[in-house]
Amino acid sequence: MIVRKITLLIAHFFCILLLISCGSDKNKKIAQESPVPEVIDTLQKKYEPNWESIKKKYKDPEWFNNQKFGIFIHWGAYSVPAFGSEWYPRQMYMDSANFSAGLEHHYDGPTKEFKHHKEKWGDHKKFGYKDFIPMFKGEKFNAQEWIDLFKKAGAKYVIPVADHHDGFAMYKSNTTRWNAVDMGPKRDVLGELFKEGRDHGLIMGTSSHFAFNWSFYNKKDHFDTVDPEYADLYSSKGKNLTEPVSEKFKERWWLRIKDIIDNYQPDILWLDFYVDIPDFEEYRPKLAAYYYNKGIEWNKEVVLQDKNFSHEAFPEGTVIYDLERGKLPGIRKLPWQTDTSIGKNSWSHVTNWESKDANQLIDDLVDIVSKNGNLLLNVGPKSDGTIPQDQQKILLEIGNWLSVNGEAIYDTKYWKTFGEGPTKVEKGHHSEKNNKGFTGQDIRFTQKDGKLYAIMMDWPENGKLAIESLGKNSEYAKNVNIKNVQLLGSDTTLEWSHKDTALHITLPTKKIGDYAHVVAISL
Repeated sequence: MIVRKITLLIAHFFCILLLISCGSDKNKKIAQESPVPEVIDTLQKKYEPNWESIKKKYKDPEWFNNQKFGIFIHWGAYSVPAFGSEWYPRQMYMDSANFSAGLEHHYDGPTKEFKHHKEKWGDHKKFGYKDFIPMFKGEKFNAQEWIDLFKKAGAKYVIPVADHHDGFAMYKSNTTRWNAVDMGPKRDVLGELFKEGRDHGLIMGTSSHFAFNWSFYNKKDHFDTVDPEYADLYSSKGKNLTEPVSEKFKERWWLRIKDIIDNYQPDILWLDFYVDIPDFEEYRPKLAAYYYNKGIEWNKEVVLQDKNFSHEAFPEGTVIYDLERGKLPGIRKLPWQTDTSIGKNSWSHVTNWESKDANQLIDDLVDIVSKNGNLLLNVGPKSDGTIPQDQQKILLEIGNWLSVNGEAIYDTKYWKTFGEGPTKVEKGHHSEKNNKGFTGQDIRFTQKDGKLYAIMMDWPENGKLAIESLGKNSEYAKNVNIKNVQLLGSDTTLEWSHKDTALHITLPTKKIGDYAHVVAISL
């Protein structure tokens, strides 16, 4: 009996060992099929919500720097009045001299938007901005048509506005009733664009402008902005223009931006100003850490962009720097981006929209890329969801140019110098209005795969090109051995000579193309 019990115990013991062994083998199999090494790596790379941790671990994703050209989209309920700009919801309430909280200037008032609203839509108490939202139907919006146009334009990434200062969300929101699924178009605009864009190989990001909602609307008793029923649209701020951002509002902002991140997994998150004011100081590293950790969770590198007006809000090297309607005068070794609009006078569609021409925008793209930057170019659809024909035409002209010359743009790196020529570029936000057009003497450089691209901003006089930066005596051309010279888009064999003062090239007698012209130099 005792022997039998011992035998049973031994058998039971070996069964347990066998089960443990089987379980171990099963776990090994699961480990082999799941990214366990990446999980371990994830733990090692986890970001803490402080700048020391973020600066230590963060590196600008190389993939972003390779894309070079993206599309921005400003579309919302402000497209219904189509007057002034996307700031119509703010300006329509400026009826007298007002200090602009959060901005360093005064309104003399009443603004043209206030007068227009009064004349066309009536009393601001009876018909406020909220009343445009039911009129914002987007009945002709077609995400496939938009994405198809952007691909034809040569764009590699797309950033629709998720929510602007007005407070209306263009996505299915879990934090506000004022959203495009429950009101207006009754569609998840952001979600449809994300799905369509990703199905067609585009990188999809989005922008948040909601922080300034706190101070966006003027509060006076004769406006509907003071009605507590609409405080979740017009913000809970009182009439005191200098009232600091409340903790309740900051928490709303935080939950709202988390909602976008968690549910749409954007590859790029672009932040507008006001996040950089002292009131949001504690939230900035918190947001960066949260988003970067989400990227690790999703197994992809994500990009956080900020205009960083204060130059201290996001320390250099923790986000990708963005310039609004401005460029840099020289090379920045860290990646950066210009965001600007096809429209000279607005980001959103307005009835008096003035478009830049394709020549100017292509020159801007070339200039920016030569300095290690990207161009994010904005379109402004009409309230019905159609993109105006003049904007479409410009995008297609850019796309046609890139189909011939794109090898000098995509996946390129900056060279020893960004270029040469007499035309200088102003530095800083909103400086584009101060820039002059480029000439046939202005040349920009990019490089890739053993080739140097010399991009002429205009066709030179008499078809004679002299590139001084490539002269044998130039500081940039030491030990440079030129093998061949070719004009992209042309089969003509070019005559060229490499001399001490310059690389001299004789171009075809007939001008090739309408815009910037690219000479590919094999080294």
